[in-house]
This record gives sequence, C-alpha cells and structure tokens, in this order.
Amino acid sequence: MAAPFYRPALFALDPEQAHRLTIRALAAWGKAGTPLSARPRGKPVRIAGLDFPNPVGLAAGVDKDAEAIDGFLGLGFGFVEVGTLTPRPQAGNPKPRLFRLVEDEGVVNRMGFNNGGIDAALPRIAAARRRHGIVGINVGANKDSHDRVADYAHSVARAAPLADYVTINISSPNTPGLRDLQSQPALGELLAASDDARRAGGERVPLFLKIAPDLDTAALDVVARAAIDHGIDALIVSNTTITRPDSLRSPHAAEAGGLSGKPLKQRAREMLGAAMAATGGQMPLISAGGIDSAEEAQRRLDAGASLVQLYSALVYHGPGLAAHIVRGLRR
Repeated sequence: MAAPFYRPALFALDPEQAHRLTIRALAAWGKAGTPLSARPRGKPVRIAGLDFPNPVGLAAGVDKDAEAIDGFLGLGFGFVEVGTLTPRPQAGNPKPRLFRLVEDEGVVNRMGFNNGGIDAALPRIAAARRRHGIVGINVGANKDSHDRVADYAHSVARAAPLADYVTINISSPNTPGLRDLQSQPALGELLAASDDARRAGGERVPLFLKIAPDLDTAALDVVARAAIDHGIDALIVSNTTITRPDSLRSPHAAEAGGLSGKPLKQRAREMLGAAMAATGGQMPLISAGGIDSAEEAQRRLDAGASLVQLYSALVYHGPGLAAHIVRGLRR
C-alpha cells in the first residue's frame, strides 16, 4: 500500500505530537458519527465467545486513553484494544520517547505506560457507540507500584463490566521489572488473581495475555502452560522487542525501548510458530508485529493466528491500511 500523500507533513512533526494530532482528529470524527467511514465486509471470526466482524484489530498503545474508539472502528478495524491503562495516572518516561526509524519502516518507543488512569478512561469507553466492532481493554501496573499483582487484579475488576475482553500486559520492556511477571511463581499468582477479579461482577469476561517476542522456548512453554491452567482465553503474540537486527539503517536504531514495525516481522512470525507449538492449539492466538499488508496478515492467519493486530504500519501506510487489509484477505 502506498504511503499517504500527507505523510511528509506529519513526519515534519515530532512523532508524539503527530500521534496526538491523529488521535484528536479520529476522536472528533468518531463523535461526528464517522461520516464516509470505511467498513469493508470481512470474514467474521468467533473466539472466546466473541464475534469479531473481521480479523484485523488495532493493537494497544495507539489509543492509550480510549479517546477515539469509534473513529478507529470507522477505519474498518474489526476490534480495537485501548490502553495500556494503569490503576493510577502516570506521566510515563521522559521525552523524547518515541522515534521513527524511517529507513526501516520501524518505530522505537519507551513511552512507559503514560495514561490518565483506568478510572478516567472508563466513562469514554462506556460512551463509545461501538456498533461495528469489539473493544478490548489492555491493563498494566504502575511503575512505582508496591504490589503489581494487586494492580492487575484491580484493573481487571474495573475493566470487566465494560470490556468485551481484557488483556493482561506483562510484556512491555519500558517498565522496569515488568517482564519478570512472565516467570513463575509470579506468573501463576498474577493469573490466579486476575481470574478471580474478572469474575467479581458475576460474568466471566474473556481474559487475554500479551507476551514478549524475546522469550526463549523454555520460557514460552512456562507461559503457555500457566495460561492454559488458569483459563486464559487467548495469547497475543507479541509485544515490541528489545533486540536490534543487524540490518537496521536508521540513526535512531540504537535508542532504548521496544522496537516494532517491519524490523519485527520475521521475529513475530517465528514467535507465532513457537506459540502454536507451546500451546498445542489449545487456545486462540492473536498475531502482532510487522503486519503491513493483506499478504502478511494472511500469512499469519494461515500459520495459526485467529486474529491480527496493527500498530506501527499505520505510521507508514496511513489510516486506510486496516480497510485495505480486510478487503485483500482471501475468503
């Protein structure tokens, strides 16, 4: 898909400023009812008891504070995952913290779960029309938390009444020590507490788990076993990577943070295959990382993913990418 004509103007802005401008525009469009919206007819997918109108979703990290749900659904996404939301508001890491790797069609971020807190976002989620797709809420722990398991349990319980599904994000590289929750015994304690929390309101909201692409085979087996044992409904494979391929050409390649976009494509493919093997097909997988075309989305679906998610490719291919992919997927 060709780059949008307005890309030079956006790329002249600081990446975070451009991102905020985009969110504001989509939020306004959503409030106006998304006139002339693109809602291509896609193949519905049913997982975790939910009916997704098409398999193409927006990954968490784009609409962190749930400001533009209807706008993103109007772009043709079958589902939108907002967040990551934490129990208390936090500013995130110092700026600059978002970098375009233009030569590589990649992005490095070290945002650090900047958000206004889950209680501020919930009214916006409740107010969203949500007529044309599924809405997930991605939750995390505050950086200065003394009890991260309690943070997740609190946010899962708060999100459960409004979310179609809740994602536990323990895979961001930008909160020190967060990825330690992917190991036992902390992982078991976290999943048990989150499972209890999702049932607090009487209904069992589907619970997804988002993992890092940097897990080795043994660590992935541990995560898969724990997810199955605790009734996790799907794995999102995967978040950004702390590794750096030798092929990167951008001057920002050495910036600290998580790498996403095209440079993550090969690792994301490999991680999907490894997750298929680790879970033995016992739970749905959602593939994220380097998906920038209908061909790549179809490749992930053929490799065992039930759904796919986009983020960084939108920076380079524009907001029409979701509808373009939905139309291009094989029936």
